[in-house]
Amino acid sequence: MKPAPFAYARARSVAHAIELLAQEDARLLAGGQSLVATLNMRLDRPAALIDINGIAGLDGIAVKDGHVEIGALVRHAQAQRSAEIARLAPLIGLAVPHIGHPAIRNRGTIGGSIAFADPAAELPACLVALAGELELVGPQGPRTVKADDFFTALFETALTPHDMLTSIRIPAATAESRVGFAEFARRHGDYAMVGLAACARAEGSDLTGLRLVYFGVGAIPVRARKAEAALSGGDLEGAVAALSVDLHPGDDVQATAAVRTHLAGVLLRRVARQLMAAPACAQPSPERRP
Repeated sequence: MKPAPFAYARARSVAHAIELLAQEDARLLAGGQSLVATLNMRLDRPAALIDINGIAGLDGIAVKDGHVEIGALVRHAQAQRSAEIARLAPLIGLAVPHIGHPAIRNRGTIGGSIAFADPAAELPACLVALAGELELVGPQGPRTVKADDFFTALFETALTPHDMLTSIRIPAATAESRVGFAEFARRHGDYAMVGLAACARAEGSDLTGLRLVYFGVGAIPVRARKAEAALSGGDLEGAVAALSVDLHPGDDVQATAAVRTHLAGVLLRRVARQLMAAPACAQPSPERRP
């Protein structure tokens, strides 16, 4: 199937993109790895596509004031190769190899994945686990939104139809940082049936500031707060048991709610071992064939 007819424009700058977004029913085109599929299936019928790939300055990775800033047009493969990501944003480094397959990672963008807000995607959960922030630009100018407030409902975010995501910002990892990541998918590169992104600080043998964020179990990334409290107190089995209260997954063709809750517990045990390891550092992962 081919997409319905649409107009096309190439934005020269962020300001130009915002100007073009003022027209009714326009969509931004970055990597297109999700958008093109929905266009071809005619699940999305925008009046216009605005190509932002030519905008300079949105494809960089920088370290500023104790934070890692990742431009919205940074490709997944670029992040996977980045020494700054591996050293200072290791949770992102752990998650990126699980995103699709090499062809998808070569074109897909960090900003596109987060703005699309698929509840089974890795990066939205990582951003929440890291207590990150998002830089948005709209007709009224730029604004910053915390990751905790960005994802609002299934495929819905704090972005309005006239806004653009320009970058994300996450705290740079330190010697005390601990991260963990794991997911279950039927095949490597498929969307996860259940996934877990975690971040904490080590204080001796204790974990503080623990954030356990699940994906694939709800309409948005889900923090398991009762499990966080139990695990922070050193009670792993209590944390696993608390998932039955924290998580409310549904049944679908991939798995029942009971299976997803069980898998969430298995992942928590795996990630707990990662969190107790030191230091927090993501080593480049070898390519795996689908």
